[in-house]
Amino acid sequence: MSQPDASRLLPTLAIAAISLALSIHLLRADGRMAALFVVGLLLGITLYHCGFGFSSACRRLLVNGELRAVRAQLLMLAIATVAFAPLLALGEVFGRPLSGATAPLGIAMFFGAFLFGIGMQLGGGCGSGTLYALGGGSPRMLVVLLAFCAGGFRASLDLGAWQSLPEWAPLVLGERFGWGMAAGAQALVLIAAAWALRRYDKTPPAAPNYQCWRGPWPLLAAILLLPLLNLATLLLAGHPWTITWAFTLWAAKAAQALGWNPDDDPFWSAPFQGDALASGILSDVTSVMDIGLVLGAAGAAMLARRFAPIWRMQAPSLAAAILGGLAMGYGARLAYGCNIGAFFSGVASTSLHGWLWIFAALIGSWIGVRLRPLFGLADHA
Repeated sequence: MSQPDASRLLPTLAIAAISLALSIHLLRADGRMAALFVVGLLLGITLYHCGFGFSSACRRLLVNGELRAVRAQLLMLAIATVAFAPLLALGEVFGRPLSGATAPLGIAMFFGAFLFGIGMQLGGGCGSGTLYALGGGSPRMLVVLLAFCAGGFRASLDLGAWQSLPEWAPLVLGERFGWGMAAGAQALVLIAAAWALRRYDKTPPAAPNYQCWRGPWPLLAAILLLPLLNLATLLLAGHPWTITWAFTLWAAKAAQALGWNPDDDPFWSAPFQGDALASGILSDVTSVMDIGLVLGAAGAAMLARRFAPIWRMQAPSLAAAILGGLAMGYGARLAYGCNIGAFFSGVASTSLHGWLWIFAALIGSWIGVRLRPLFGLADHA
């Protein structure tokens, strides 16, 4: 074996060994958590090989008029809606309670999504995009992730003030109009919109050069696999796929290690948050899946021979990474999640806040795209 081949093989084996060790550790403690870790691995592989990112999809739409990724998202949401509806209508499976991704509608939620939209254009990745790009070998995304964590923690300390602003109870179409009618109508609207947008799509034709292990995978793979993996998350975790809660939790644990006292904060002294702080990271569903996602993307990048970190960063790009991460972290906490927890999972749960989230995030993205050149970032996808 040549030296270059060995240099690629060893890191791949290391990722495989780490993933296997974590799987065994989780399996011994809780088989359900081990299964969720595997789902995270599969999500990382899928996102990396499909190059499926919400920030780049918004940028291509706003700058180039490209709609292929947007149409793919609409079809993905239609599949997820239909898949979720029967389970959410039942409310439980195998004795495990199930709940959708629902959240109130309000000023703080709208502003948080707007801020997230700006941040994901400056950072160069959304919630899931930050993780799979980091796993794929982007040191810049480590900076974005650290700032993301810090922004989420800061927002958690300010939540009381934000939640005092006008806010309305969650509006879930499935609960209001019946799951069959609401899910069916929403899925039909999404499919019709994806079909209608074909005539306005300026996306260049894709070269059909797909390979299983090296990628890229067609968008059809993301359209099918991401809803199915989100469905698996719902069945295993009792709630749909989320990303950013783990970031806020990690930052809180770091602050606690540095002497911060959570007992003095209303948010962190609540039972759920307090239990999360007291438990290990591998006891938190979102943390386990996020770690799996990064490892899955890393393994996919190495097998594809595209894992090649570039450590040199220009100062303006570094500043954009920090500002973008802070904005996404702060915004996601106010908006009850990111493009995954609030938009994807929210819309699939027929919660109106998911639609409001993407509307606000698109406005923020429009501003973020126009800020990118100030930091030496390309204003196109």
